[in-house]
Amino acid sequence: MSSDDSSQGTGPAQDADTDVDCARALERMFSFIDNELPGADFAEIQRHLDECAPCLGKYDLERTVKALVARSCSERAPESLRQRVLVHIREVHYRFKTD
Repeated sequence: MSSDDSSQGTGPAQDADTDVDCARALERMFSFIDNELPGADFAEIQRHLDECAPCLGKYDLERTVKALVARSCSERAPESLRQRVLVHIREVHYRFKTD
């Protein structure tokens, strides 16, 4: 353990807890970004991000990538394709209702 670790109060026992907290935060990161977590879980992840710079960095990266993908996927399908898909959906829906 370095002198920096001891001055911040992180010892070997807390490192294992931090790893668990980080793993838990990272596994629920996309749900957090999409605001799909219950309030208590959302608050727990927010607290962790407030205290953990590495996880905050990963959160910022994931949020940025998600925003870039969303902007890149804003094209609308050609009208002819949209109409073919809608016809197919109606056909499947009709077959499902009559079976």
